[in-house]
Amino acid sequence: MVIRTDDTAEMLRRVTMLRDEVERSSLPLEVPSTAEAKANREALLRQLDDYVIPRLASIDAPLLAVVGGSTGAGKSTLVNSVLRREVSKSGVLRPTTTSPVLIHHPSDARWFTTNRVLPLLARVTGDVAVKAEPGTVRLTPADALPPGLALLDAPDIDSVVSANRELANQLLAAADLWLFVTTAARYADAIPWDLLRTASQRGTAVAIVLDRIDREAVDEVRGHLLEMLRDQGLETSPVFTVPETTLTEGGLIPGADIARLRSWLTALASDQRARGIVIRQTLGGALRSLEERTDELVQAVTAQQEQTFTLKQIAYAEYDRAEEGVRDGMRDGQLLRGEVLARWQEFVGTGEFFRKVEQGISRFRDRVAAAVKGDPRPSAPLDEALHSGVAAMIEAQANTAAASVARQWRATEAGPYLLEQNPGLTRSSGQLREEVERIVRDWQSDILDLVRAEGSDRRTNARIAAYGVNGIGLFLMLVSFAHTGGALVAPEAAIAGGTTVLAQKVLEAIFGDQAVRDMAKKARKLLDERVTELYANERDRYGRAVGEVTVTEGQVRRLTQAANAVKAAQ
Repeated sequence: MVIRTDDTAEMLRRVTMLRDEVERSSLPLEVPSTAEAKANREALLRQLDDYVIPRLASIDAPLLAVVGGSTGAGKSTLVNSVLRREVSKSGVLRPTTTSPVLIHHPSDARWFTTNRVLPLLARVTGDVAVKAEPGTVRLTPADALPPGLALLDAPDIDSVVSANRELANQLLAAADLWLFVTTAARYADAIPWDLLRTASQRGTAVAIVLDRIDREAVDEVRGHLLEMLRDQGLETSPVFTVPETTLTEGGLIPGADIARLRSWLTALASDQRARGIVIRQTLGGALRSLEERTDELVQAVTAQQEQTFTLKQIAYAEYDRAEEGVRDGMRDGQLLRGEVLARWQEFVGTGEFFRKVEQGISRFRDRVAAAVKGDPRPSAPLDEALHSGVAAMIEAQANTAAASVARQWRATEAGPYLLEQNPGLTRSSGQLREEVERIVRDWQSDILDLVRAEGSDRRTNARIAAYGVNGIGLFLMLVSFAHTGGALVAPEAAIAGGTTVLAQKVLEAIFGDQAVRDMAKKARKLLDERVTELYANERDRYGRAVGEVTVTEGQVRRLTQAANAVKAAQ
């Protein structure tokens, strides 16, 4: 890609916008699949900050050649030998280079004393005896290095110290030219070739120094290295050989053995056009790589977005299922079993009444009225049984939903992380039982209000008075649990020995059959509304937890738009 000078300002603007969107992007879920994505995001940010943006902002700045390689390859000795004086500490202890050393011509100091490049590294000055602290880069002016070229001696790419390895990769990403130093014994190692493949894929300019090679093996080893370079698309990369030799008293490689490399670097520094070709090759490759690397980030962000959406959908589905379970329980008469049935039979009696059913409901009315007015058959046990049955059904459905959400979340990648961060989500909330008790009491009050509202005319009110509002309310609750479409269809109505049918007959005698159907429907709706609100509060606990790690659609859109803008400008 050819970058014209008049295009750089617009490209810089677009790349800067992309950089800001990359920084704003987030991968909040701490899950295995995003570990690599987070590392790639940080590497992308560093390359934008350390190389692409500063190079676009100052296309005529000196070419920066980063000297990198494996442990013990002789990088520092090579740099010292090129300059014919010690500027970078060398030795047998590893790692020798722990903080990078940037060597430049004195007239080029202005390009490196600011944070134009490597903004996260503090600048220190001084000779080789000055120990540089981690997080710094030591600036060393050298008259022996021509203007227009700077050398940066980087830590080992395979250092035993992880921070050194990470820094070495960061520095290589900031380079206009990678000057790879290896040896006859290590030129085929995996780690350097991983980096060289990356350089090839991104179009980065690379030169290879084959150091400390036996003079008799130069042709054989160099030939094999050239084949490997061709296989990786780096056949145009120059290869320099430095034979095994005795160092001078100053610890330098004899000038004759390094003359070809020194001449090439001098010529590169002196030829503005040649420097421009190298810079534009690497910059163009870096810009082209932005599309793929940003796509990787967009995919990772989108994947997290999809994961959180899935988690939220699970919670919605399970609490929707819980609501439907309560509705089914209200329709199928399940609540008329057990304790409720027993208390109902105590409340209205059975045998004698059943023998009189065909004669009408007068005895039934007398028995109910007596119970409500405090005679020996009180309504309290039935009321409590209904309350307990409804509450137990609602709580059981909520507990089932919470357990099912937790089980399904554990089967996803992101779910276990959120459950670990929010252990309370493995079960219903601590206040669920109290809230269930409250809404059932409120619903029972709703039923009584409904009875009063339907009995507002004088004749109906007189009929209600014969049974009592509480008694009629109990009948309506019972009927609402087995009444569907005007008929008692639930098998539990038969199990109850016909008593629910009789409760319906009492209500129909007071209000009429259509009114009873409407009242039963309203009663179920009133409970359904309260259950819906309760379950929404329970479900929202999951929504809040997911919301804290949710990637917004706007983030994905802005990142994609910024990447497309850079692509369009190329």
